[in-house]
Amino acid sequence: MKPVVQSLLETDLYKFTMWQALLHSHPNTQTEYAFVCRNSTAYPLAELKEDVERELDHLCALYFTEDELDYLRSLRFIKSDFTDFLTVFHFQRKFIKVSTDGENLQIVATGPQVHVMGYEIFVLHIVNELYFRRLQTEQTLVEGRNRLAAKIEKIREFGKEAPKTHPFEFFDFGLRRRFSGEWHDEVVATLAREVPQFFKGTSNVYLAKKHKLVPIGTMAHEYLQSYQSFGVRLRDFQKAALEDWVQEYRGDLGTALTDVVGMDAFLSDFDLYFAKLFDGLRHDSGDPVVWGEKALAHYTKLRIDAHTKRLVFSDGLNLETAFSLYRHFADRTMTGFGIGTNLTNDTGIKALNIVMKLMSCNGQPVAKLSDSAGKTLCTDETFLAYLRQVFHHPVMSTKLYPGISSC
Repeated sequence: MKPVVQSLLETDLYKFTMWQALLHSHPNTQTEYAFVCRNSTAYPLAELKEDVERELDHLCALYFTEDELDYLRSLRFIKSDFTDFLTVFHFQRKFIKVSTDGENLQIVATGPQVHVMGYEIFVLHIVNELYFRRLQTEQTLVEGRNRLAAKIEKIREFGKEAPKTHPFEFFDFGLRRRFSGEWHDEVVATLAREVPQFFKGTSNVYLAKKHKLVPIGTMAHEYLQSYQSFGVRLRDFQKAALEDWVQEYRGDLGTALTDVVGMDAFLSDFDLYFAKLFDGLRHDSGDPVVWGEKALAHYTKLRIDAHTKRLVFSDGLNLETAFSLYRHFADRTMTGFGIGTNLTNDTGIKALNIVMKLMSCNGQPVAKLSDSAGKTLCTDETFLAYLRQVFHHPVMSTKLYPGISSC
């Protein structure tokens, strides 16, 4: 069968934007990223080890083509020295190891951050596609197409509702947990053709290029988490990360992620300076309505017109949830909805809940204090307790994953 990865553009846009920012500000950072499966599987993922090894060998043989580099150069926020770096970049196999622990698949990438951070998205969609190749039947994509058609009909019906102050817009955020590359392509092409007034882009840079869509994305947790090890006072790491982002992008890519140490701690750092410089905020854990109300109250407190800002929701969304959130907020602020697994892996087979997270940086543990139970990952409980103390974050229920402490 053909390799899973067809192009080095088959990653999320925010991988490139974080990559550029960290290459410019902290090029010597050493990191470790680890793969985790959060749910039960139809068969042991350890059975995929040999296939994963083969796919990683293929990934490490790929280079960016001139056509791909020209596309990246066309994005105004991508700088020439970064694309120059990408002309010679390729993934190095020595930095990523695959092993098993009983029925569990273990994948760890260790080395310079600018050489290993890009593995994440590729590892996730490689594992996903290999996993579902074994489960797919003749009826799987028939069911997927039926469900996609039903979603499109729901969108059209929703479009008949009385308009709010701001339009409904949603994007594809489903690369990392997609059913397959071919199915992802079909889903994006279908949505772009059938509901272009609502479907406004994709995080998948390869598909954005192919279908002439807007590539969507700004930053992820790993960018802010990295600053926990960069020598600033721990209490100030979010402000340092946001400041470096502002200096790197000078007004572009202005959506800030809020849940690395919780929304309350984020807002205490998100003062008038940052609130004016960033175009909006992205939700990725906790109750989305509570989160949104806190964001709007913060803008009101700072005497900023929320109609000039955007709230982007991206935490396990489906269309019904997106519609509900839109109805709640769209008369008060601009909104956007990044929908992932429910778009690209809704075929009737239970989806995997897999991640590949930054675990340590420059020899120090890093952590995310999620506003949702079960989404916090760490390798050092002492550091996590200290982080909670510094940011007054409550202890939430936990789940342990093989080989990794989830605190």
